[in-house]
Amino acid sequence: MSAAAEHTFLFVDLAGFTALTEAHGDEHAADLAERFVSIVESELDGESRLVKTLGDAVLLVAEDPASGLRTCRSVLERLDREPDFPVPRSGIHHGPAVERSGEFFGSAVNLTARLAAQAHGGQVLATSHVAEAARVLGYPVVDLGEFALKNIAERVRLFDVHIGPRSDAIAIDPICRMKVDIDQAAGRLRVEGVDHWFCSLECAATFLRDHVS
Repeated sequence: MSAAAEHTFLFVDLAGFTALTEAHGDEHAADLAERFVSIVESELDGESRLVKTLGDAVLLVAEDPASGLRTCRSVLERLDREPDFPVPRSGIHHGPAVERSGEFFGSAVNLTARLAAQAHGGQVLATSHVAEAARVLGYPVVDLGEFALKNIAERVRLFDVHIGPRSDAIAIDPICRMKVDIDQAAGRLRVEGVDHWFCSLECAATFLRDHVS
């Protein structure tokens, strides 16, 4: 029987995937999820490995926080270069887990999933051990304070780790939550002085129907 061992866990998922499915349909969403997993796999260079896929999310494991952070940055930078793709969000935590037949079990895995769920699009949330490693690597780190997370008994101190691109030329379609390059957007609407950018004319029409009288 294997004992618990320390690992760094990384969840990456696609923010707004449910909204995207509603806007563009199940087949498009399934194709995009497959593309997402393929992209993540292409960025694994031996420092981290894929444990499992969960629809629009992947769980990766690394031996230490530095390796996990480097993998996260590589994945986020690659996804940023992909056209017509939702914005990813991530959670990274280092802690003990039991490995059985390539699967990992324990509170560390559960906490990592909660971090990713807490993050907004483009954000990487980490716990203290990972945040310390991020500072050593030179990544900007912001202490966000303690949070109550679903199904986690104690409050958890969270840190926003600034890795990966955050381009001012990128907007988020308010209907399907797809990442939109504003120079190539299918449409733009200004409502009460605020610009909204759209990946398709269908999303623009839905926005008009639902938000503009």
